[in-house]
Amino acid sequence: MSHAQQYISIDRAISEKTAKAYQSKTRSSVIGGCINQASKIEGQDGRIYFLKQNNLKFLPFFEAEARALMEIEETGTIQVPQVIVFGETEGKSFLILEFMEQGSSSKAGQKQLGRELAQLHQVEKPFFGWDMDNCIGATPQPNPKSENWVDFYRTHRLIHQFELAKQKGKRFDQVETLLTGLDFFFADYIPTPSLLHGDLWGGNASYDAKGSPFIFDPATYYGDRETDLAFTYMFGGFSSDFYQAYQETYPLDSGFTERKILYNLYHELNHFNLFGGGYANSAQSSINTLVHHLP
Repeated sequence: MSHAQQYISIDRAISEKTAKAYQSKTRSSVIGGCINQASKIEGQDGRIYFLKQNNLKFLPFFEAEARALMEIEETGTIQVPQVIVFGETEGKSFLILEFMEQGSSSKAGQKQLGRELAQLHQVEKPFFGWDMDNCIGATPQPNPKSENWVDFYRTHRLIHQFELAKQKGKRFDQVETLLTGLDFFFADYIPTPSLLHGDLWGGNASYDAKGSPFIFDPATYYGDRETDLAFTYMFGGFSSDFYQAYQETYPLDSGFTERKILYNLYHELNHFNLFGGGYANSAQSSINTLVHHLP
């Protein structure tokens, strides 16, 4: 299928979903991460949308992303792009979202982001996991329902990533020691199943033209809220105002400092499985640190 024919199919999907004829006029590539092809499309009538495309096998992940954005939107806590439609052409899967003009960060915006993320995390379910599997980056992320957070995190986050690493020929030291000792980090702490963004690094949070924060590209499930907070530290982009506002709204447990290393290990492993390179060293260093803390 040619590019022109693909856009005709996408225009048709937008027209049907919005009940208003849509014909794209201009299409321009935008920065949209390294997983999907991202574009800004503008219609003859001035409507502008954000388009993400990938291969046909990626369609279930676009469906999961759409459902996550809608679930977050329904909480009325933190702003996300509105989902328009997802589907497939003959050659690609796609997701159409509201196009949000980006503004700049500010002290007030960072505070609002911290406060609203804390409010999102206060939305809870009686189980960990989610109603469907999704992905983090391009890595499948299993989300079976579970009542035990430590077992869930051990099996469906860490072991899952360690197995993927083995398939790439990489084995890490002291893994069994860490996995069997995982309960130690939760001796005085019982997490509740909070609604998570799931992939909250600086590149997945921004500010609109009015300076209000919004988040996107979720890898949503219900889990320990500390996992979202931990990842905000990994690449930076969040100010002291953000953390202060979060803490004032929904104070963190004192053991977060140690668990932050545990939770970012998942992301270090995932980045190794996606990109290779020095992330293996970062992951091994985190494993060593965590094992050192075990009794």
